[in-house]
Parts: sequence; structure tokens; C-alpha cells
Amino acid sequence: MADDLIKHGPNVINPDSASAVGSRNSLYRDGRDEYAEAKLMIDENVDKVLNHIHAKLPPEVLSRLEVMGGIKSKLHTYFSQNYQNMFNRFITTMEDEFGKKVRDLVDMEEMSGLNRYAPRPISYLLDRIAGSDKFNTGEVEKSIVNMFGHLHGHVQREMNDLETHTNSLLRRKTDVGAFVRGENAYAIVKCSFRDHPVKPAAVFQVKLALNIIDSEVISPVFPYQTEAARLVKDLIGKHVMDAVEREIEAVNENLVDEGKPELTPEEKVFERIKALDSHTSDEETEGSRRYSQVAKKFFDAIEGLRADIPLDEFDPMAVRENVHKIIKSENIRDRGFNTAINAITHILDWSRMGYQHIENFRFARNCRIREYEETNPEQLPDERYQIELAYFDVHQLLAMRESYSLQLQEFERTIRELWDVLNKIYVEHRDSAGKDDWDTFSKRVLEPSVRRSWFAARANEDGEAEEVEAEPGWNEVSFVAPADPPLVADNPTLEARLADLKDRFPLMMEKTQLVFEDSNPELRTVVEDRAEFLQGEFNRFSSLVNPYHINPGLYLDVDIVSIKRKSTTMMTMANVLNEFLYTVSRGFGDQAFAEFSRRRSTERVDMADEFGSTAGGDGGGGGESGEEVFE
Repeated sequence: MADDLIKHGPNVINPDSASAVGSRNSLYRDGRDEYAEAKLMIDENVDKVLNHIHAKLPPEVLSRLEVMGGIKSKLHTYFSQNYQNMFNRFITTMEDEFGKKVRDLVDMEEMSGLNRYAPRPISYLLDRIAGSDKFNTGEVEKSIVNMFGHLHGHVQREMNDLETHTNSLLRRKTDVGAFVRGENAYAIVKCSFRDHPVKPAAVFQVKLALNIIDSEVISPVFPYQTEAARLVKDLIGKHVMDAVEREIEAVNENLVDEGKPELTPEEKVFERIKALDSHTSDEETEGSRRYSQVAKKFFDAIEGLRADIPLDEFDPMAVRENVHKIIKSENIRDRGFNTAINAITHILDWSRMGYQHIENFRFARNCRIREYEETNPEQLPDERYQIELAYFDVHQLLAMRESYSLQLQEFERTIRELWDVLNKIYVEHRDSAGKDDWDTFSKRVLEPSVRRSWFAARANEDGEAEEVEAEPGWNEVSFVAPADPPLVADNPTLEARLADLKDRFPLMMEKTQLVFEDSNPELRTVVEDRAEFLQGEFNRFSSLVNPYHINPGLYLDVDIVSIKRKSTTMMTMANVLNEFLYTVSRGFGDQAFAEFSRRRSTERVDMADEFGSTAGGDGGGGGESGEEVFE
């Protein structure tokens, strides 16, 4: 038996020995002559080729083919060499793979005989490890099901995106969902599609504004002149919250070890509040818990310290300067905004979305990127984009809101002024032409007693009552808007005021047509020029984002011009934005919903189950009613 293994083992190399490496003979060929079989097969194929050649070629060509040697011998040599090469490659590959299988089989059999530290199949381990209270096999099964569910979900989502993109190209319509999806959809502040004013049939313009609030930014962003004391306090606050979370996790682990249910989301909130008592306090004294991480004298030393220290006051040995040096070396002040700039520029380069112009106002926390340096729309192509990335804090937003409200008031003043001018011109034209409209007709038809009911009595300066016409509640331009509640007054939408001004322009153009008809006097030119100017400026103002609905954080403003049938820039920019949001933002996540899903996936009614068992009709070892729970 040993001699047979030595002569016929998988590592024997002998061209004559059966089944050895490099041999053409096999133990299972049962005395067959493979050389004769190969020769017969080659001869048969050569004869077939020769017969085909003799049948197709004329005799004079065949005689010339035989001049330099027999064509049969050449074909025989060619077939023999190719057959030999194919056979050797097949034998080598087959024997190599078979040798690997034999070695794996031998290793498995040897390892199965060991008594200690022997790897076992996973089903054997899961079936025998600990008990149901320590290790639940059903949870492993559900985890595998969840993984497959997530995989199918990703595949299905990509297929839906492809289908949506195809349908949008076919029907020449693209919606907001093409840009931001999933957990970052909350960041959209405004997105509007409108036809290009010069090429409305073939090109559209997209205005997109995204706002990532401070709590969702992965790397915190600070204004350049943020005080050093605030930076240190933010670091300490993060350290305190991490310590509180560790304490909550320890409480949960103790409850699980005792066989009790974990803390609910509401209980966690109260536990966090109670845990804060051991880390923070409102006392400003030196020994209070408020200064347990950093002594009060360090905060006193850096009070009022900003980004730069005057050179004449710089002292390398002072506490203030050294704390400033530590903060600067860790790049705490600039890290967040620099990360966002690096992310957006890297993604643009990687996605072949080049840009010819970039302005990075680092100290103002504002960066502007344009695909082309030219700004004249008439000289730019129909596929282009421009991006503005900025960080706004509370003070900047308050100034922006005040400026926005002031500009809206000015538009109301100028547009109402034009409205009054046109109305006066219309009344003069109506009276001079002797025409009737509703106002004159109603005054002539209705009796004074009926109209008197619309008047309100008030006392004049002499104390006598007089009848005056009451202010109308409806201006006949837009519907009466409800008053904002007190909680919304600080962040108004201003939509009613904007809609009122926008609806006045068509009415003014209609009155202009009624007054001047087909004539074009100088007065009409002046009025129409003023109306066109105000309408263009108001449309530009109304396309801006209302700063009342921007929260402190990163602000991304994107303007895209793209061809409707192509949408090349728009679709590529959608990938850029999704990748950018994934890089800099955590995304919105409902903590209560996440806790609910996680707890549902771990609640079980078949705690006595083992691997492969089905209790309560649950074929997958899952939760209630045999229903798989996907997180």
C-alpha cells in the first residue's frame, strides 16, 4: 500500500508512470492506447480537410500546392501540435485542481481527528455553544436575512434610479428627486426647474439650495474669528457627552446581565440628564465640576482671544499664547470648512466636472466655483454650473434676514408706486373717453342707500359724524392671507407678500393695453420700461433663498444650466452632491425610529429555540407571527 502511494501519489513526477504529474497515462484508462486514439483522431481530421480542399480547388492549384512538400504532412503536423498543446494544458489544469482537492480532503480529515482547538463547522458551533440566554442562533439567522435584505434593497434602489432616469429622458421631464435622495433629502431648502429665457424649448435652468445644520456636520465648522474659549468649551462638551454615553451603555449592559429589558429611549433621555450632574455645573468657582477638565485659570487667560494675537503682545512663555498654539496646531478652527472645500473640489475633479474659476474667501467661510471663468450668459455653453459653498452662523443669518426684509419692503414700495401711477393714468383715460368700467357702472346703478351701508361713521375734527368709505378687506389681486402665529412670526415664509407683488404685473400690463391700445406714445414707453425693469429685478429677487429658512451651518447653492434631452451636467452634479453630502454630513436619523426598529429586531418569543428549530410556526427563527424584520 505504501509503495502504491509512493508510485502514484499526487506529488510524483514521471512521464511514464500512470496518473503521475506530467504523464499522459491514467489508472482508469483500462489499458487503452491513447497514442493510437490520438493518431486516429488526427488522421481523420486531416483527411476531412484534404477532401474539402480537393473538392473546392482546381487541379492546377492543387499541383502547385504539392511543389514544396506534401500538404497532408503539414496538416498532420499542425493538427498534432495543436492537439498536443490543448491536451497538455487540460491535463495540467485538471491534475493541479485535483491535487488541491485531495490535499484539502486530507487536511479536513486530519483536523477532524484532533481533540482540542479543532475548528468546527459553524452549524456545529452554533448548535452547542452556551445556552439560549447567552447566544441566540435565531439572531444570527435574522442578521443574515437582514444583510440579504439590505443587498436587495440597494440593488432595487439602483434599478429604480436607472428606470427613473430613463423615463425622465423619454418624457423630457426631470424632478427634484434626481438630486438628493435618502437620509440627506432633508437638506434641500429650495429646488426649482425653469425654462431658459432664451431657449425655453431645449434648455432649462435649475436652482438648488442645500443647508446642512451644525448638528449634522461630521467635522464642526466655526467662523474664523471664533473665540478660543468657545473652541475649548466645545471640545470639553463633546468629551462630557461621550462620557455620559459610556455610562448609559454600562447601565444597559448591567440590565442585560440581570435578565432585565434595556432602557427605553425615554428612559435614556432621563438617564443622560441625571448623568450630567457628575460632570457639569453652573458654578463659576475654581473647584466646581464645571472646571474639572480644564482649570478656570486657563479660561481666564484666553478670555477674548480670537484667531490672531498682535505681534507686540505675543509672549511665547505665557499661558494664553501656548493655549492658542495648541488650538492652532490641532487646526480646530479651520478643520471643518477646509474639509468641506477639499471634499467638493476632490469630487468635482474625480467626476470630470472641471472648473476654470474658484474663489475661496477663507476668512469669510465662503467659496465660489464656476465651470467657466466667463460670466456673460450669451457667451456660455448650454451645459454649465456654478457652486457657492458657505458657512453661516447666527449673526450672519440675522443680518441676511434683515437685509432680505428691507429689500422686500423696497419692492413693495416701488411696485405699488407703479401700480398707483398706472391706475391714475387709467382713470384719466376712462373719464376722458367717457367709458364705463365696473367702478363707474356700480356707482351709477346702485342706490345711495345701498352704498351707504358700506360706509363707516367716524367723528371729524369738529366732533360731527361723517360717512367715509371703509377700507376693503380684499385688494382683488391675491387672497387674504392668514396672520402668522406668534411662533412663526420670527421665521415668516413671506410667500403671501411675494405672491401679491408677482400677481400685480399681469394686471398692470393689461391696464397698459387698455389705455394705449395700438398707440405708442412716449408715456407708454416710460411706463413699460419701468414695469419690465421692476419685473426682472423682482423675479431675480424671488429666485433667491429666503434666509428665514436657513439654519446655522453649511450652505450650498448650485446653479445649473442643462440641455433637456441630455441633462449631462445635471445628472453628473447629482452624483457629486450625493457624494459630498455623504462625506461631510451624518444625515438625518430619527433616533426614536432607529431604537424602535432595533428593539423590534431583537425581541423574541422563541427564546428556547436552537439552531434550525421552528417554534411557534416561525420557519426562520424570527420574531412575532413568523414575520421577518428588516432594519
